[in-house]
Amino acid sequence: MPTTARPAVVVVNYGSVHLATAALRPFAGTSWTRVLVDCWSSPAERDRVVAAGSANGWTLVLPGENLGFGGGADAGIRAARDAGCDVSLVLNPDAALGLAAADALAADVAADAGLLVAPAIRTPQGKDWFTGAVVDMRRGRTRSGGPAGPDDASWVSGACFAASTERLLDVGGFGGEYFLYWEDVDLSVRWTRSGGRLALRDDLTCVHDAGATQDGNARAAETGAGRGKSPLYHYYNTRNRLLFASRHVAPERWGGWLRATPGHTREVLLRGGRRAIVRHPLRTVWPALRGTAAGLRCLAATRRTGPAAATIIPATPDRKGLTDGAR
Repeated sequence: MPTTARPAVVVVNYGSVHLATAALRPFAGTSWTRVLVDCWSSPAERDRVVAAGSANGWTLVLPGENLGFGGGADAGIRAARDAGCDVSLVLNPDAALGLAAADALAADVAADAGLLVAPAIRTPQGKDWFTGAVVDMRRGRTRSGGPAGPDDASWVSGACFAASTERLLDVGGFGGEYFLYWEDVDLSVRWTRSGGRLALRDDLTCVHDAGATQDGNARAAETGAGRGKSPLYHYYNTRNRLLFASRHVAPERWGGWLRATPGHTREVLLRGGRRAIVRHPLRTVWPALRGTAAGLRCLAATRRTGPAAATIIPATPDRKGLTDGAR
């Protein structure tokens, strides 16, 4: 890594400091500044975070509320800037990235401040978890792989990536209005529209154990016993797709997004299994319908007063979860 790089690793915690500790461990005793943002979950967890931060020399950011993944990451990136770090590596607490791979990502950014670069992300079993994805700007559907046409926009998972600290803040960071899910798609689109480039280093690997966190923590995982995904997963995945459209798609092109909405909502529901839909409709169907309705209100607000209106619509009174953004 060039000696001019001053890197920071930013981890957002919600009730899982033991995972965050493991994620930050490879960076101990190096030139990396370690930033932990503890989104409020309980007094006991805050005490554990403060104790771990003191013992390990972390830079702590301690908001009095749960900012969500995007808001928490933005707070950590600001702390990295205040610490004099020109490269920020955002890393999920349930992800593991070796120091050599982190140094390589930081070196890429140090050589090109317009680059937002990520490694390949795989499961502990070695299966591909994220190796690049696009969003179809005509219909609002995401898929793995590279662009196949002019309406495909590439995006990079928020689970692990590196970029210029200043440029991240200049483009507005993740933005807290998403709370969780689709915030990485939004950032990727704003990054490229502002002249930046996205890159995937498939020779570097981050291991992401999505099942390591409890329901509602860093990436909403399977909850077992046929309960499927969390209510937050269903709510925000359906809401934020339409919030994204309200911010980045011209109203005359909303028709394709609206026609694809029932199919997208069904797809989100099925990710938790058919049994969960039948046995737990209040955890699955109802949050998905509420999320879809909230997304439609985002579109309506944008129609009335312009894109900025969509960013001030409250998401939901229940903000007791934290994740990064897998579709």
